[in-house]
This record gives sequence, C-alpha cells and structure tokens, in this order.
Amino acid sequence: MLFIFPLILQAQDFEGEKYDSIREAIIQSGRQAFFKKELNKLKDITKQVYSIYAKNKDSVLLAKYYHFKALQNKLTYKNDSTFYYYHESKNISKLTNDSIQTGRRLLSIANLQRNAKDYLGSEISSIEALQYLEPIKSYRFLESIYNNLGIISRNLNNYKSSNFYFKKAIEANVKNSNIQNLPYIYNGIGLSYQNQEKHKKAIEYFLIGLAIDSIEIKYPLRYALLLENLTYSEYKLNKKKSTINRYEEVLKIRKNKGDLSNLSITHNLLSEVYNDRKNIIKARYHANKALELAKETHNNERWLEALEILSDLSMGEQSKQFLEEYIKLNDSLFTEERKLKNQFAKIRYETAKKEEENVSLKAENERRVIAFEKQRQQKIIGWLVATLSLLILLSSVSFFSFRRKKLLFQAQLQKIEVREKERRQIAKSLHDEVAGDLRMLHQKLAQSQLLVEAQKLEMVKDNVRNLSHQLSSISFEKVTFIDQIINLVSDYFEPNFRIRTHHLKKIDWTEVDNPIKRVLYLSIRESIQNCKKYAEATRMDISFKVYKKSVLLTIQDNGIGFDTNTSKKGIGLQNMQERVEELQGKLAISSELHKGTNIEIQVPLNA
Repeated sequence: MLFIFPLILQAQDFEGEKYDSIREAIIQSGRQAFFKKELNKLKDITKQVYSIYAKNKDSVLLAKYYHFKALQNKLTYKNDSTFYYYHESKNISKLTNDSIQTGRRLLSIANLQRNAKDYLGSEISSIEALQYLEPIKSYRFLESIYNNLGIISRNLNNYKSSNFYFKKAIEANVKNSNIQNLPYIYNGIGLSYQNQEKHKKAIEYFLIGLAIDSIEIKYPLRYALLLENLTYSEYKLNKKKSTINRYEEVLKIRKNKGDLSNLSITHNLLSEVYNDRKNIIKARYHANKALELAKETHNNERWLEALEILSDLSMGEQSKQFLEEYIKLNDSLFTEERKLKNQFAKIRYETAKKEEENVSLKAENERRVIAFEKQRQQKIIGWLVATLSLLILLSSVSFFSFRRKKLLFQAQLQKIEVREKERRQIAKSLHDEVAGDLRMLHQKLAQSQLLVEAQKLEMVKDNVRNLSHQLSSISFEKVTFIDQIINLVSDYFEPNFRIRTHHLKKIDWTEVDNPIKRVLYLSIRESIQNCKKYAEATRMDISFKVYKKSVLLTIQDNGIGFDTNTSKKGIGLQNMQERVEELQGKLAISSELHKGTNIEIQVPLNA
C-alpha cells in the first residue's frame, strides 16, 4: 500500500496532465493486482480510487471503481455481483460518451454471460459492444468481440456463423498487429471443425497456430492449448504414437505456469487414453487428479467429465456413488445456470428501465405538443376494443374446448386408477388366497405320495404367483417416482450392463399424475428386461424431458438391434403400446441390426 499513498496525496494537489498520469498509474496498479490474483491489494486500491473520486468527482474513476468491484467478485467466483458491477461501470462510461470503456465493459459482460451459458445474452452484449467500437475502429477490442461471437456460434452448433466471426477476428487482428491473440483465434476455428468430427480440417488450423513465430517460448500457454487440441484430433484419426508424450508436455507447461483450471482438461484426456490402452490404474489416477483440480478451480464442466470417467472406470457401489454425484452436480449446475441467467436478465431489465425512465422525463414536454393526435388515438383505441372483444370471444371458446378435453382426460385417468386398484385386489387375492390354498393342497398330495400330481400342482402354484406379481401395480405414495427409478436402475445395474438416467431430477414429478408415472415406470422396466434378455447390450441411456406440455421418455441401448419391418412385437411391447395409447400418448420404436434400439414415448400431461 505504501506505493500508492503518495500518488493519492499528489492526486489531490495536481490537475491536468499530472493528475491524468497519477490516475492512470493507480488504474494500472489495480489491473495488475487482478491479474496477479492479489485480492486484498485490489480491495485497497478500489477504496483509494473511490476516495479520489469523492474529492474530485471524476467520472472516469467512478466507472473504474465499479470496474474494480466487479474484478473483486470475479476473483471470488461471485458471477451475479460481477455482472452487476460491470453493468454499473458500463453505464457511467456510457453517460460520459466514453465509447472504448463502454465497449470494453460490454465485452467483459458478454464473456461472463458466455461462461454462464447465457449465449443469447452474450450475443446481445457483444453486438451492442460492436455499435460502440466499430465506428471508432478499435480493432484491439473488436478482435476479442468477433472471437467471442465465434465461440458463441460454435457452442450453438452454428458453424457457418462461427467461421464467419473467427475470420472477422483475424481481419481485425491484422489491422491491430497483435500476434499474441492469433493462437486463440486459430484454436477457435480448429475447435469448430473438431466439434463437427472434421478432424483433418481441424488439424490444419491447429498447425497454423503452432507455426506462429516462437509461440512455444513467447506464449507457452497458447502453445499448450493448440498442442492439446491437435493431439486430440490426431488421436481421433488413430494417430496415437506420441499422444501421451504430448499430453505430458502440456501438463508440464500448465503446471509451471499455474494454469490449474486447464490442467484438469489434460488429466481427463490422459485418463481416456490410458483407459483405451486398458491401463486402468493410470486412467483412475489422472481422472482423480482432474476431479481434484476441477473442484479447486470451480471448473464445473471438467468436474462433471471427471465424475463420468470415474463412474466408467469403477465398479459396483463406487461406480454408483460417482454416478449419483454426477447426477446431483449436474442438476445443481443446471439450477445455478438458470438462476444466473434470471439474475442477468433482471439486471438488464432494471438498467433498461432506468434508461427508459430518463428518456420518458426528457420527452414529457414533447408529448404536450402532440395533443392534436388524440382523436386519431381514440379511433385506434376503438379498433383495439373491437379486436380485444373478438379475442376474448375466441379465447372463451378455446377455454371451454380445452376445459372439456381436460375433463375427459381426467376421467380417463380416474378410470385407469380404478382399474389399477382392481388389479391390485386381484393380485392380492391370487397371492394370499389362491396360492395359499394351492400350497395346502400340494402338501396333502405330497403326504399321500401322489408326487407327480404334487409336482404339477407346484407348477400351477408358481404360475399363479407370477401372475399375481404381473397384476400388481406400482405405488408412488410412499416411495417417490425418482427413488423408484433409481432403485429400478440399481437393481439391474452391472459392470457389463450400465444404465444411465438423464434429466430425471429436472422434472417436478409431484405435478405429474400417478397413471402417467406408472406407464413410464412399467415401460422402463419392460425395456430393461427385454434389453437384458435379447439385446446383448452393455449400455442403456434413459432420458426424461417435458416437451410441449408432454412428458417425453427416450430409451436407447447399444445392443444388437432388430429389423422392425420383419420382427413382430411381443406381448410386453404390445402391453406397453396399449398403456401409452390409453393415455393419448405415442410410442415409437426404431432399430437396426447391430445399431441398437431407440424407444420414444410421449404422454401428454393433460388434454
């Protein structure tokens, strides 16, 4: 702190060029503290910036105060607060017509939104930044904005737009003559092709980046990034000779530079390579290292990857624990991302609202001048009233139609519930009464030495018991639907037959009627049993989704499949189809020999 106090004293006494140089020195000190991750130092400098602003009322320093507050929260991973202070800083720069600082803050906001997977918000912020920076031809920051738009488009699988923006970034880079950012741009283009499984094309751009003069010495982290992605694409093309050596080189560079977050990526990749080579010990070691580093650096995406890899590499209860941790983390991240997006949207809304209020106050006098339009507005209102009346009438008709269909649907659900109750009663009678009587008769026949008759009666008794089990229903009153599914998966989960559920906890199952949950449960059970009996599968994926007011269940396996044109549906599949159609749902089965089977079930939540 001693290095900054004299600057503050001078800043209070001088104006003009001396004051500007002192102010710039303080700002640079704050930026350096952030890049070195010196949080306490950054906090001290932020307080000093505000004290100078309080004396001089310098808007530049007020904007920088909010900027440094944002950087503090960024170092502590408080993304919502970071977003808020970036916005405050941007608003001050906007009021002072500082286009460069406004564009820079918008770029920071866009990067934050992209990292939170708020791609639409990030795109909007980036385009707004272009409006400030393109007129003044600030190629240094235009390059970063185009690069960000390229990454967003790639994440949205819009590869045509992605390549367009990356090429715009290269054009800006040429005009800016900033060679150190070129590796990132070429890496971005390479990843676009890599995501499309066009690895030969991807390798071309990774090699262009690696060919930049002295990149290994001048920009070792950029070199490591390109080398890692090049190695991955070559590995996918079965060029595996130097894979481990290259990844080890990337590890060494990132360790030396303290790039802990990206270290987890390399460990995950090494784990997969060793797993392919059947070296399970080293595969687990690197997966555990990736998990440790991902937790330490809050790298949630790599955290999930490491859990998934460890689940595949483990067996029994340990595998199940990793899988459950994966599901729990994935669900919590989904909730956090949604919360952040809502918070970002709220801040944007409040900012826009303030701007609208300012514009409204300025326009108050103008509104008084245009009073002569009152008559025309009254005519418009008349048309609006007539249109609104028509809309209300149509809405009423639609409402009653919808209500009628919903009542019919509820009646169908009640009918199914009654039938399920009857099935339970029949099953109970078969199990407790008929099977019991047969058991006693069997004992008497056995005692009378009528062994052949006793054996036949034993078979009848077993058939009755199996029939009672088939007729018995599933209850979700004591054990929830989620727990029922988890128990079902756990019962059939084996090292050579892995079952995974996706998005199970993203749906509020308490809002779904029991008959619907029962149909889904029975369909899953029937599919698992069929898969184990006939499919010779090693993996099954069960996905849930609410889509257009319907529950969508997708069941996929990697088994031997069958020809749907020649094979007839068994009793189990026929029962499954009848249950689904009884709830006005749809069942679709697609399969090919040696390509697995895909079952899609869509059941409406209401009429």
